[in-house]
Amino acid sequence: MSFKFFDKLSQDFSELLDDKKEYNVVIEVDKEKNKKSFTSHSVVLRYRSTYFTKELENPATNENNFKTIIKPNISAQIFEIILKYIYGGIVTIENLETKIIYELMIVANELEFKELSEKLESYLVESKASWLRTHFSRVYHSIFDSNKCNELKGLKQFYNDIITKHPNLIFESEDFTSLQEAALISILEKDNLQLEEIKIWDYVIKWGIAQNSTLPRNLEEWSEENFKTLKTTLQQCLPLIRYFYISEKDIWEKLKPYRNILGMQLWDDLFQHRIFPNQPVKSLVLPERIISNPELPQRINELISTIINDEHVAEISTWIDRKSTIYSLANVPYKLQLILRGSKDGFQPKTFWNMYNGHAGTVVIAKVAGTDEILGDFTSLQEAALISILEKDNLQLEEIKIWDYVIKWGIAQNSTLPRNLEEWSEENFKTLKTTLQQCLPLIRYFYISEKDIWEKLKPYRNILGMQLWDDLFQHRIFPNQPVKSLVLPERIISNPELPQRINELISTIINDEHVAEISTWIDRKSTIYSLANVPYKLQLILRGSKDGFQPKTFWNMYNGHAGTVVIAKVAGTDEILGGYNPLAWDNSRTQDTYMETNDSFIFSLKNGNIQNSILSRVKNSCYALLYYNSYNQNTYGPCFGNYEFSLRSDVSDFTKDKQCWCIGSSYTCYYERRIRTTNEKFSIVDYEEFDYNYDDSGVEWENILSKRKGLNIAFLQQLRR
Repeated sequence: MSFKFFDKLSQDFSELLDDKKEYNVVIEVDKEKNKKSFTSHSVVLRYRSTYFTKELENPATNENNFKTIIKPNISAQIFEIILKYIYGGIVTIENLETKIIYELMIVANELEFKELSEKLESYLVESKASWLRTHFSRVYHSIFDSNKCNELKGLKQFYNDIITKHPNLIFESEDFTSLQEAALISILEKDNLQLEEIKIWDYVIKWGIAQNSTLPRNLEEWSEENFKTLKTTLQQCLPLIRYFYISEKDIWEKLKPYRNILGMQLWDDLFQHRIFPNQPVKSLVLPERIISNPELPQRINELISTIINDEHVAEISTWIDRKSTIYSLANVPYKLQLILRGSKDGFQPKTFWNMYNGHAGTVVIAKVAGTDEILGDFTSLQEAALISILEKDNLQLEEIKIWDYVIKWGIAQNSTLPRNLEEWSEENFKTLKTTLQQCLPLIRYFYISEKDIWEKLKPYRNILGMQLWDDLFQHRIFPNQPVKSLVLPERIISNPELPQRINELISTIINDEHVAEISTWIDRKSTIYSLANVPYKLQLILRGSKDGFQPKTFWNMYNGHAGTVVIAKVAGTDEILGGYNPLAWDNSRTQDTYMETNDSFIFSLKNGNIQNSILSRVKNSCYALLYYNSYNQNTYGPCFGNYEFSLRSDVSDFTKDKQCWCIGSSYTCYYERRIRTTNEKFSIVDYEEFDYNYDDSGVEWENILSKRKGLNIAFLQQLRR
C-alpha cells in the first residue's frame, strides 16, 4: 500500500520558487521596455523540461555563478504561470482570457512541456471552439509556424476539418498568400477537400507567385529562370495536385501556361490519358478527391427559430468572421444551437441569466413588437474593434449608451462574475477594471448627465477611481475650474439631411427612382426602397460623352473597381440597359477569363415608352462575367454572361457601329431572362459607370441598416469599416 502526498509536495515546491537563497538561474522575459527577470534553480528546470536541459548545457555563467536565459518573446504574465507549473504542477485558467490560454499553450509547446500543451490544446478544442473559429486566420497561421509549433495535432485537425468543408475560408482570405508551406501542404493532402481541382491549382499558383516578389506580373515576360524559381517554390505542393481529374479545357487554358514547371512526362501522360484512358501512365495518379454535395443542412429547422432564417445566419456569421462578402448558404462555417426562446422558456430577465450562464460566443436575437425590426448583439467583439469604435470623435451615440455597451461587453468577457451586482466582491470589480483598462479612458465622462452619473456610473465607481469620481462632481459645481482627470472632447453628433445623390452624380441617363430600384436589386429586397431610404451613394467613374467611347478606356478607368453598375442608353430607343458586377474589374488578364459570382445581374429600366423594368439574375455563376485579355480590350467592353449584355465595337467606338448585343432567349444560358425584346445589335448614345457604395453620410442610413441587419448603430459602424 502506498500513501501519496502530492498536494503537500506541490505546496513545498511552490514555496521553493519564492526562496531566493539558493537560486542559480535568471530568466529574462518580455520585450526590452517591459523586461522582467525571474529566478529559478537549474536542477528543477533540468528535471522538469527537456528544453531547459538543453539551454543549461552551456556552462557559461556570470561572476556570481548565475546562468542567464533570455526569452524576449514570452510575456511576463505567461512565464509566471509556466514557472508555477514547473514548481507546483498546477495551472489555474478559470479567470484567464481565452487569448491568454491560447498564448500559454503556444509557449508551453515551445518550451517542450508536452503534458501542459496537450491539456490546454484539448481544453481549447472542447470548450472554446467558438473562439477558435472567430480567430480562425490568426490561429491557423500560427499553429503551422515551424519555429513555434511542432505538435498541436488536435488544433491542426480541428482547423483542417473546417477547411475541408469550407475551403474558401482560407483560400479566399486576405492573408492566404502568407500561409506557411506546411499548412498549405496539409490542406492539399486532404482527399475530401471540397473544391474543384482546377481551383486548387489556381490557388497553389497564386501562393507560389506571391512567395517570389521579383517574378514579372505578365506571364508572357517570364524567362526560363522565372519558371525554375516557381517550380522550386512549389516542389512540395505540385505532386499533391490531382491532375488527371482536370478537364481538357482547363488543362489547355490553365495548366499549359505553366507547362515548364510540370515536366514533359506529366504533360505527355495527361494527353495520353485523354486518348487512351485504359493504358497505364508513368506519372503518379493520385485518387480523385471525394467531393460530397449533401443537401444544405436545415440549420433553421435545427434552430427551430421563429425569428431568423438561413440568410440571417449567413450574414451574422460573416460579421463574426469580419468578411467583406457575405457567406453563401452552402459555406456558412457555423452551426447555431438554440439555448433559449422567450415564447417557450419565458420572458423573465432572470430566466435569461440562469439559462445563458457560462455560454460564450453567443447571439441574442429579439423581434420588436409592432415593427419588422430584428435586433441583436454579439458579445464576442474583439477588444481592438471596440477600442477603434470608442476612439471616434463622431460616433453617433449618446455617451451614456456607449458606457452601457462597454460595461456589457466587459462583463461578457468574464463568465465567472456574479450576475447580481450586489453580490460583487472587491476582486470582481478589479477583474472588470483589468478587462476594461484600455476602454475606460476613452469614455467622455464629462458629457454624461448628473442623473446618469448617479444611476449608471455610481454602481461601478470602484472601477473609475476616486480622482475621476471627485472631478465629475467638481465639474458640475465649478465648471470653469480645471480638473486633474483627462477631459476628452465631446463627440460630434450630427444630423445631416439625406444628400441629393443624383445631383452629386450629375447623371444624364438615370434618375432617383432608377437608383432606388437598382439598390433594391443589389440588396435582394422584395420591396423597392423609398427615395429617402436608399442606403447607397453612387460615385461616377466614367461617362462616355466625357471620357470617350473606346472599349480600352473602360478597362483602363474601371480597373480595380468593385461593386459597380454599368448603364447604357440605346441609340434610337428609350431603352436603358445595364449590369451589376460585385467583383473587381481586372484589365491584366493574359487570356479571356470567365469570372464566377452568384450576385451579378443585368437589367432594363423603365423609361419613356418602356413601362416596366426587367431584372435578370445570373443563373450559371461560373460564367457570370467575361474579362478580356489586353488585345481583345480594344474591341470589347463589359460583357455579362454569354453576351446577354455586352458593349462591343470593331471600330473602337460604341456609338459608331452596331456591335453591342443582348442575345435573345433562344441563346441565353447564363442569366435568367432576356432584357431586350429583339436580338438586333445596337449602338449607344451614352454610357456611364458607377461605384455603388454604402452611404455613411447620414443617420437615416444607419437606422435602416440597424433594422435590416440586426446590430446597434455604433457596432454596425465599425463592422462596416
